[in-house]
Amino acid sequence: MKAVVLAAGKGTRLQPLTDDKPKGMVEVAGKPLLTHCFEQLVELDAEELLVVVGYRKQDIIDHYGDSFDGVPITYAHQREQNGLAHALLTVEEHIDDAFMLMLGDNVFRANLQDVCNRQQEQRADAAFLVEEVPWEEASRYGVCDTNKYGEITEVLEKPDDPPSNLVMTGFYTFTPAIFHACHLVQPSDRDEYEISDAIDLLIHSGRTIDAIRLDGWRIDVGYPEDREAATQRLTGEADATDESETADESVAEAE
Repeated sequence: MKAVVLAAGKGTRLQPLTDDKPKGMVEVAGKPLLTHCFEQLVELDAEELLVVVGYRKQDIIDHYGDSFDGVPITYAHQREQNGLAHALLTVEEHIDDAFMLMLGDNVFRANLQDVCNRQQEQRADAAFLVEEVPWEEASRYGVCDTNKYGEITEVLEKPDDPPSNLVMTGFYTFTPAIFHACHLVQPSDRDEYEISDAIDLLIHSGRTIDAIRLDGWRIDVGYPEDREAATQRLTGEADATDESETADESVAEAE
């Protein structure tokens, strides 16, 4: 599958970290956010990376060039930041089959492969990685409601009265049907074309969307404190891996 990465935002909530760089180039544990995204997508056998750029787009293009780890990169320009559904339409001409979509400000250590597997089983028109959050935080996210079969029946963007505490995480698979829905979306109260509204149109047109529960962790790097939290998680995992490898080497030497 091809992989779309949305990385056009200014990252105003991350200031001052984004005063001189786009959000995707903010470093977490010594690597830009986009590098973390690209590494995960390459592990999922992405055949092409379609990167939607906007604010300070040349910084991203100059850094990565036309490929990452041997996987070709194609850039699309979102000239105005009018929402995720609007951003997704910039790559429509490059997509003709099921694809992955990742938000470029998320750091994942989770079961992304399960989402891809569900899409490849052709049991659903889309599949989303979702997680439970504290009820008091649910209104910050795109909230999902599901039926007893684990199918998503409704998606609401930052609702005042969320129907559940199950939220979208920023990793999805879609068929090209999502583009038709994006074309039909009307501006929200935030004057943006919301991906959640496009998803809701898919659902009401009879499409099946499966919710895959997160196994692992992810951090949406929206604020400087999120960057620090993600860095601590990744650094801690690296330290634990180093300690484990050292212990294994010691056992091997003793033997």
